[in-house]
Amino acid sequence: MKVFQVLQKCLNDWKNISHLDFCLVDSDDKICVTTCSRQLPSSKKLEDFRESDALCLSNTSCSLYKIMDNQQLVYILILWGTDPSASTIGELAVCQIESLLTAYAEKSDKNVFMQNLLLGNYGEIDAFNKAKKLHISTSVRRCIFLAETKQNKDENVLATIRNIFSARTRDFITALDDSGIIIIHELQSTEEFQDMRRVAHMLVDMLNTEAMTSAWVSYSNLTDNIHHLPSAYKEAKTALEVGKIFYAQKNVFGYNRLGIGRLIYQLPVEICEMFIDEFFKEETLDSIDDETLATIRTFFENNLNLSETSRQLYVHRNTLVYRFEKLQKKFGLDIRTFEDALTFKLAMMVVDYIKYSQNLK
Repeated sequence: MKVFQVLQKCLNDWKNISHLDFCLVDSDDKICVTTCSRQLPSSKKLEDFRESDALCLSNTSCSLYKIMDNQQLVYILILWGTDPSASTIGELAVCQIESLLTAYAEKSDKNVFMQNLLLGNYGEIDAFNKAKKLHISTSVRRCIFLAETKQNKDENVLATIRNIFSARTRDFITALDDSGIIIIHELQSTEEFQDMRRVAHMLVDMLNTEAMTSAWVSYSNLTDNIHHLPSAYKEAKTALEVGKIFYAQKNVFGYNRLGIGRLIYQLPVEICEMFIDEFFKEETLDSIDDETLATIRTFFENNLNLSETSRQLYVHRNTLVYRFEKLQKKFGLDIRTFEDALTFKLAMMVVDYIKYSQNLK
């Protein structure tokens, strides 16, 4: 557990300062962290100390200190040494350990609160009261980012994202099941909504260089009230899903930039299948060869510009015209015109959505 790593560093630091040995044991006399391999006091001695009212007990070889968390005994700190300053050092170490446990518990409570908030488990008043109790601002501008790796889940990704936002103490980073890593980003006074796309691209670049993994990153619209965060989380999830279906060649998806893909995503699959059946009749999109499909996609990306498409594909303009005329004979659509191009583009996106829906079954 991360808390034990923090406590181990704490005791190591105290040993380096005092040249004394420390050990932290739990209620079962199990060693949690230690700076040495010394023999522990007897189980009876430790149990008698737990049952006593004393917070500290010293003898000729070591001193015992109770570590309290929320008025409950959680650990016993054992300090070996007879140096006159040992007592003061022990008391200071206890104070630091208890402070670390309180901070860790508060951080954990905030994380649990944010997870439940995003899942919609709080009413508006309940969310407001809990946020106040945890000292979380309720009326600041926030944006939710959702990061998902394109490869298998990587444990380094969460650590990398935490490092990226380590200086941003008001941001929350968490995860819910397999839906990716969630960043609840509090905007600074100098940041505006258009800066969120830059932050998303920065996340993609940093994950690529530091975690050596490719990722998609989506982001929500801005919210200025904490009880709107569940809706913002849904927006980020929708943006990620829609982006992966229709714009998978891209890495960043903003909810407000999803375009027609967001509309198709909300349509019943049955309606989409009816549209495709009427559109293609006996033909299917799969009947178009890969070369022609690549040509069509490039043509659309270049806003129906034949010359630019020809230049990018290194093919003669007349070759493109020939391919499009073959397509027109097959489907009755001339994609060199805006209306027919829009219809064909829509059909391609609907087919992608139907395939995605079938894979979910």
